[in-house]
Amino acid sequence: MFPTSSQVLRQREGVLADTPFPLLLHALMAEERTCTLELKVRQREKRIVFEDGAPVACQSNLLHETLGKYLVEKGKLSETDYQKALAESISAEVPLSGLLVQKGLISPFDLYKQLQANLAHKLLDCFRWVDAKYRLIADVEPPDASVRTNTGQLILTGVANVMPFDAVATHFTFTDERRFGQMPGTEAGLKLSSKDARLFQALRLRPTFGELMERTGFDTEMVLRRLYALCLLEVAGFAEDVDAKAARLSAGKGTAPAAAPEPVAPAAAAQAPQGTPFSDEDEAARNALVSAFMSHRSKDPFALLDVPEDVQPVPLRKAFLALADRYAPLRFHTPELREKAEVLLAAHAKAFGALSDAEQNLLWRKRRAAHREKDRGTRPTTAEQFRIRTDLLDATTQFDEAKRRLAARNHAGAFEYFEYACDIDPKPLYQAYRAYARYLMKPEAHGRLAQQELQEVLRQEPSLEEGWAFLGEVAQGEGQWGQAEDAFRRAFKLNPKNRRYVELIQEIVRRR
Repeated sequence: MFPTSSQVLRQREGVLADTPFPLLLHALMAEERTCTLELKVRQREKRIVFEDGAPVACQSNLLHETLGKYLVEKGKLSETDYQKALAESISAEVPLSGLLVQKGLISPFDLYKQLQANLAHKLLDCFRWVDAKYRLIADVEPPDASVRTNTGQLILTGVANVMPFDAVATHFTFTDERRFGQMPGTEAGLKLSSKDARLFQALRLRPTFGELMERTGFDTEMVLRRLYALCLLEVAGFAEDVDAKAARLSAGKGTAPAAAPEPVAPAAAAQAPQGTPFSDEDEAARNALVSAFMSHRSKDPFALLDVPEDVQPVPLRKAFLALADRYAPLRFHTPELREKAEVLLAAHAKAFGALSDAEQNLLWRKRRAAHREKDRGTRPTTAEQFRIRTDLLDATTQFDEAKRRLAARNHAGAFEYFEYACDIDPKPLYQAYRAYARYLMKPEAHGRLAQQELQEVLRQEPSLEEGWAFLGEVAQGEGQWGQAEDAFRRAFKLNPKNRRYVELIQEIVRRR
């Protein structure tokens, strides 16, 4: 059904039109690769860092995907506070995330949640980059923050909701008589939505694609998207492949194969010994844990244990024991916090072991000295950092330039910049303007395509006034008076203060 993971990763570079993004994600997950995946399409670039097959960081040149802009868009930070913090961050040469916490604009716990959501947002956007070029890079620059993404969940969400349907249909083909089933012995760790669960349960009956649509009540696109993702994740598959895997499992265990377990979230952690207080509800303790967890990857052993370079054995041991007690996993009840505490305990133990060994201690001191020397000679100036910031692609800037060109009746130039804005951030508003500019550029040739694009935009965003207004203009130009009148009436309903819609409706009534 799909090429094997080793076959996918054999080619170090290519295009996503041939090797889709979800296929790459699954291959990197299955092979547990630690590497960087570089994606480029026209002006846009992203670099995704993988650790043991899981995405842990993503660098993007899209302004709206930077942490500060993302927090503003989600209402977690005001634009004024963002601009002030950004200027101070660049001037003081400190990370914006740390500065936001230091100023009390966001708590460490909330920051971690937003970093997770921001990473997922950047990665899901890649599912629509079907014409991008990709390159696998072996060298990995360790990310500062310890944020990980569930690759399986990412694939399911991206294929079901973001990836263009044409790409799904192109890369997932089969004959009408093929039957599908649940794969046995599969633990995907997926959280299924109600629709996903309904389809997954229907697979127990070994249906064909048509029967699957009939049993779930879903349309072709909804079923094909979810089936593609579940088959790629090896949670589902062709009936003969299901039987073959069941036979292998049966031969290996010497017993009858068990039914395929449903993908579920990880089980809750075990209870702590009686008398140990939980710190989950203590906001200060929770924030301290998450803050330490997010920053521990960027620290060397001295900084991790907060000890000087000439630390003696006794103070070193006391520093380690104090941190081990402060962030003890038994202090936390929820699996998410307990897991972070376990990671910190392992990191602190590793740092203590490194500094307790004379040779490693000397090596880390030499590394610190080398870094200090390097920073003195190569640290970028404030002016250079501002220049890098302004290189970020901003959809709003492109959109404003496109509107200026549209007002000047430069329709081809306007379409080009609306295209840029949609590339960077495919908002329904930008897509509506792009469709209208396409129509104005060549009405006799682009009328039907512009109508289709506007109808699709309005299906996604029915409350978009501009979309209805543009659809009315295009339909009127195509002589479709009924559709034009209906579109203008909908636009007027959304904005009764605009009397121009009334005049257009009256003109259409007179013509009819």
